[in-house]
Amino acid sequence: MRRKLFVTAAALACAAALVTAGCGGEKKADNIVKIGVVSEMTGGSATYGNSVVNGMKLAQKEINAAGGILGKKVELVVADSKSEPAEAANAMSKLVNQDKVPLVSGLFSSSSAIAACNISEASKIPYLAIGATNPAVTVGKDGKTKPNTFRMCFIDPFQGTVGANFVLNELKAKKAAIYIDNSSDYSKGLCAFFEENFVKGGGQVVAKEAYLQKDTDFKAVLTKIKATNPEIIYVPGYYEEVGKIVKQARELGIKAAFVGGDGWDSPKMQEIAGNEALNNTYFTNHYSADADTPESKAFVAAYEKEYKQRPDACGVLGYDGMKLMADAIKRAGAVDSAKISKALAETKNFKAVTGQTSLNEKHDAVKSAVIIEFKDGKQIFRATVKP
Repeated sequence: MRRKLFVTAAALACAAALVTAGCGGEKKADNIVKIGVVSEMTGGSATYGNSVVNGMKLAQKEINAAGGILGKKVELVVADSKSEPAEAANAMSKLVNQDKVPLVSGLFSSSSAIAACNISEASKIPYLAIGATNPAVTVGKDGKTKPNTFRMCFIDPFQGTVGANFVLNELKAKKAAIYIDNSSDYSKGLCAFFEENFVKGGGQVVAKEAYLQKDTDFKAVLTKIKATNPEIIYVPGYYEEVGKIVKQARELGIKAAFVGGDGWDSPKMQEIAGNEALNNTYFTNHYSADADTPESKAFVAAYEKEYKQRPDACGVLGYDGMKLMADAIKRAGAVDSAKISKALAETKNFKAVTGQTSLNEKHDAVKSAVIIEFKDGKQIFRATVKP
């Protein structure tokens, strides 16, 4: 009886093992490539994170339909940063230490990306930031490039310069007020590069004020700004506060142009500010859905079919990021973190939807920017600016 029970138990254990492993006894884990994603799925920046994940899932679907990477299917493991730097670090820790992913991507907020990459760097896991534009994401306080941190987007020195030149040369404005988010590395960094280049080009900053994330009433400060009679107001912030600032400014009778950065790119901007208030506003961005290239047209059509909406810059950067990681793994020839980091660092002339992309010695993407104008509730493409 004991022998019979032992044989039966052994047979059941073997059967369970075969079910877990799959046909031929091959482990399921050997047939997948797990890629971690830290993203702002909830909180004040949730539209960014959800768009990034949508773009990545679309790319994942296309990659798997084409046979996967190195014969393996891609599996995304998503962790929510809750739009907070501390939570981004926790999410990265989970992906690296519990889920054991060999590669991580995601995040649009620079503060969150800086916090998260401290974790991935310590574990020598490659991390590709999607939309975090502050230089400190890839370069440490010691001025050295972080060996395992990369980004899919351009950086703020370029974006700030593009914004300043647009104000000076296209809007013909010489008097600017600046209103920054003092709790955001992104906002402070972009402000510094805009101001430097605006003043260098002959512009004058007539007022400089600050707010904090989650502030809701901006009228007292906007009244002070109005008194300085600026031609433009530069607000390098995120859509939640920027939308309220623009709306309240128009209610106060401020007719000056508003200019900002890629943090404006969210459907929520129109909901918060209102279409009429957003007239005569402009921002620098990574991409326009109106770009006239075969890659852009194919992507927009696929995204609209999949999600029944137009893609924003976060969606296309997520898509491009997923495709770049797949390309790096193929060039590495193995799902090995060290080899993937090396392949990412060697990226040259990658054909992305957002434009041809190379990573420089600081692991930053060298690529074009676009100028977008809000007009009657729609984003209108103004110009492409090459690096």
